[in-house]
Amino acid sequence: MGSPSDFVDTLRQFTGFGAPTVEFEEQGLRYFVNEYWTSGQRRSHSLHEVSYRACFKAQLPEFFIERLSAPGDAVYDPFSGRGTTAIQAALMGRRPMANDINPLTAMLVAPRLAPPGLEALRDRLESIPTLDVPCSDEPELDVFYHPDTLRRLRGLRVRLLERAAAGTLDAADSWIRMVAINRLTGHSPGFFSVYTLPPNQAASVVSQRKINAARDQVPPPRDVTAIILKKTKSLLADGMPPPHPPALLMTGAAASTPSLQDAAVDLLVTSPPFLDIVDYEGDNWLRCWFAGIDPGSVKIARHGGIPAWERFVRESFVEFARVVRPGGFIGFEVGEVRGGKVLLERNVVAVTDGLPFEVLGVMVNQQEFTKTANCWGVGNNAKGTNTNRIVLIRRI
Repeated sequence: MGSPSDFVDTLRQFTGFGAPTVEFEEQGLRYFVNEYWTSGQRRSHSLHEVSYRACFKAQLPEFFIERLSAPGDAVYDPFSGRGTTAIQAALMGRRPMANDINPLTAMLVAPRLAPPGLEALRDRLESIPTLDVPCSDEPELDVFYHPDTLRRLRGLRVRLLERAAAGTLDAADSWIRMVAINRLTGHSPGFFSVYTLPPNQAASVVSQRKINAARDQVPPPRDVTAIILKKTKSLLADGMPPPHPPALLMTGAAASTPSLQDAAVDLLVTSPPFLDIVDYEGDNWLRCWFAGIDPGSVKIARHGGIPAWERFVRESFVEFARVVRPGGFIGFEVGEVRGGKVLLERNVVAVTDGLPFEVLGVMVNQQEFTKTANCWGVGNNAKGTNTNRIVLIRRI
């Protein structure tokens, strides 16, 4: 790791994709604009290929981990989502630390840090029976699943919930749960469901009825075991994660992480919940049902205005001042909000006032929209997130 000036010089001199960095100052903030990593699809390790709403590419944390940490260092994401930073940290021999208010995060991250063998997984799947009787809390799932598929999913769900309650959930169980959560619904035969929304956003029962009627479709039978094994092979296509220090996975508010010791973090790379844009609870209702989580109990932050968002971020930075070591770095990604009319990096800088932080500048990674955004009919450089905007901060 170098000094802050070394990293700033790296940004200034970066020509990895052929173009020079554009540097300018605006309202007292230094900006560094370039294409710092590719916007192409599926260019990172296969273990990252887990769908989740509003997640950044693995190349983002990789850029900072490579330049601002050393093997064995602790890399932390307090708003971890699908766990991109944690998985990338493990792949690069760092200690993964992840926190999220949603219990789904730990379920998505832990199995990919220590995957089971394929044969053990196959044996476990074959040992789990189907279940004919609907679960007492089961929503109207026949709009998504063929009856045979639904019986199989019931059996998996009940078995996993029982083992979790008994404290006997092992690596194979955890992996099956993780893959199943990510194959519940989608728009291809690689998912358990009939054609529906992309896998990072679950349709409501009412909405799915409308989709079925509009497409004149009924849920086809799906081979649940075969789909889980196929997705497993895909996730492990690039190999197992290398040896790395033990992970710390937490569930709770980013502003209160008592499991983290003072000055325990060498590098923090994250992207917080933005303004009142993404309905995390609605998107994940079906995943929460399968995992036995009450989505109403998951108090994911949603802020309709800047003042409330600033208070939320300020509280988080007070905790970051405690857990990030002096000399450690923070990469705080805020994207591009409301067509670029809201520049949240300025609000981030404001909330650090009076805290032991030095703002080095704002790194803007220019990119074109890729597959996911285009599927919603949004043109490049028109609406939505066209750039990654990362506030670069050093703990002093």
